Amino acid sequence: MSKEQEKEKAADDLIALLDASDRLPGVAELRARSYELLGAEPGAPMVDVGCGAGRAVAELAERGVKAVGVDPAQQMITVAGGRWPQADFRIAGAYELPLADTTMDGYRADKVFHELAEPERALAEARRVLALGGRIVLVGQDWDTFVIDSDDPALTPTIVHARADFVPGPRAARRYRNLLFDAGFDDVTVEVHTGVFAGAAMLPAVVGLAEGACSAGAVSRAQTDAWIDEQRRRAEGDRFFLALPMFVAAGTAPR
Repeated sequence: MSKEQEKEKAADDLIALLDASDRLPGVAELRARSYELLGAEPGAPMVDVGCGAGRAVAELAERGVKAVGVDPAQQMITVAGGRWPQADFRIAGAYELPLADTTMDGYRADKVFHELAEPERALAEARRVLALGGRIVLVGQDWDTFVIDSDDPALTPTIVHARADFVPGPRAARRYRNLLFDAGFDDVTVEVHTGVFAGAAMLPAVVGLAEGACSAGAVSRAQTDAWIDEQRRRAEGDRFFLALPMFVAAGTAPR
């Protein structure tokens, strides 16, 4: 497989993962809450940064919002445009948005900031494009905060923490409040919405955590296999348990 084919496969896998995540309990409600915090009113221009396959942009458009979706991945934008051809999708990253100064009433980034090495730079760009009084909403998880039931409670946090080190900003979500303050936003609030997963739908996620920790050398192959086998048995016997807090921060651009 060529490097280009590998990149395409990785993008396809990510899109499939995002689609599966969208079907998990509570996810649609969390998106709806982010739209409420944005103050998503008909006619308001808003940008969804890291829009992926475009679902949030489509849902905002259904509310009458003039939504723009941006993503740095060409394949994401291609898929989004194919699914919602009437929507406005553009290729761009969080550091350089293809938008004029003070033209947006809302800025939304869902599961994006943990991928950024320079979140402060992204927030400066958010300030640039937001109009006075515009709203910003950040949604994401803290990669150190997976609560997983296991027969080996000492090994489990080792796996979680090791996998977190693969992420550029694994603890960005716990920093949302201070990042927004430091960027000059007012009226900063933070909510926590915890998803509880007791079925097999999230088994691939915890398997991925363990495999990542093993690849990093934090745990042995034998430890990894034993831990994954236990989680599979739990899923088969309706004893699987994962709790995942999602942080939702909001603020207002100074008037």
